[in-house]
Amino acid sequence: MATVSLHPLYHRGKETIAIEAPKIGELNDAIRKLAGVKWSGTHRVWYMPWGKASYDAVVTALRPLAEIDYHALAQYLARKNVVQESLVASKDTARKQKGKEKSCFSRTLPAHTPAWHLSEENLAALNHFVQELKLRAYSPSTIRTYRSEFLQLLQLLKSKPANELTPDDLRRYMVYAMEKEGISEASAHSRLNALKFYFEQVLRREKFFWEIPRPKKPHLLPKVLSERELERMFSAIYNIKHKALLFTAYSAGLRVSEVVNLKIADVDSGRMQIRIEQAKGKKDRYVGLSVLLLDVLRAYLKKAKPRPQLYLFEGDRPGDPYSARSAQLIFHQARQKAGIQKRVSFHVLRHSFATHLLEKGIDIRYIKDLLGHFSIKTTERYLHVKKEELITIVNPLDALYAGKSWEG
Repeated sequence: MATVSLHPLYHRGKETIAIEAPKIGELNDAIRKLAGVKWSGTHRVWYMPWGKASYDAVVTALRPLAEIDYHALAQYLARKNVVQESLVASKDTARKQKGKEKSCFSRTLPAHTPAWHLSEENLAALNHFVQELKLRAYSPSTIRTYRSEFLQLLQLLKSKPANELTPDDLRRYMVYAMEKEGISEASAHSRLNALKFYFEQVLRREKFFWEIPRPKKPHLLPKVLSERELERMFSAIYNIKHKALLFTAYSAGLRVSEVVNLKIADVDSGRMQIRIEQAKGKKDRYVGLSVLLLDVLRAYLKKAKPRPQLYLFEGDRPGDPYSARSAQLIFHQARQKAGIQKRVSFHVLRHSFATHLLEKGIDIRYIKDLLGHFSIKTTERYLHVKKEELITIVNPLDALYAGKSWEG
């Protein structure tokens, strides 16, 4: 019987499951029919998204036709678990991450001796790298991103120590990453940031990246929904909790992570403010509380069963915040019900908030503070999107429903 080998593959900045199989018609036809399978011209293999669901789908479809060799996956997971123990996050993040690891492959694959294709020296470099990020109080999200980017290089180096690389080596590596791996300009910046941190902050090599140019990022304008499109979308929502969540995001210009992490105590009806605590960049900020939003939130909390205990929007377990994925799903369902064809994400509510404020004549420096941007240049993107100058300074949500009922 033929043998199909499954092994980990880093492709386009993500973990995937590579499927190597002999060229047998029936076997290859079965692989092509797998949901989510893609062909990598660079690596000359089929690959699936990382996760237990993909693994189970491959085994179910191919086991009748071939032997499944999953030892490389088992070794990868064993070594990965060892490395990930060095990551320290909040109790909630740690609990969720641990749950994900258990539900991925550990129940299906046997444990083997660690062999994550990293030398002991480079494994130590990775641990030192993560420890330095933690000591500098980088966010769990940034730690995961930097660790993943640094790992791309370590996987390629194999036994060559990372600390022996020169600036010329890194120049060649970045050309390889952009040409062979096909990473985007944004991913190239992220990878350079991670490598710069390792060589300049961990190894203390000053100006190590002085002569390595950064790729020019494409100038992308924010996508925005019109006021009429927003009105249609909000009207398509009948669940009071879902309506309150999207109203909150738009009226305050919040990121999805900021919305789901809002606490009831953050809403100050006395001062008509909402406090955004430790958002991106570890900054607190205040935004105005829309009169209409306050009315919607009161109606939502009055009807909510069970009533939220800590977070404004809680998940199935009392005291736990609503998941960002659930919030995004609510947005997409509302967009589809409203017949909006634009390819936009939850973040468009934040973009629309900023653009509509500009159109109403609000000073861009004030909008910068509301959005929590570090640089005014980030906010200036909206100057190219706004359609006209107005002078009335009102919250865009209140203007959207002026003289109308939000219950429509």
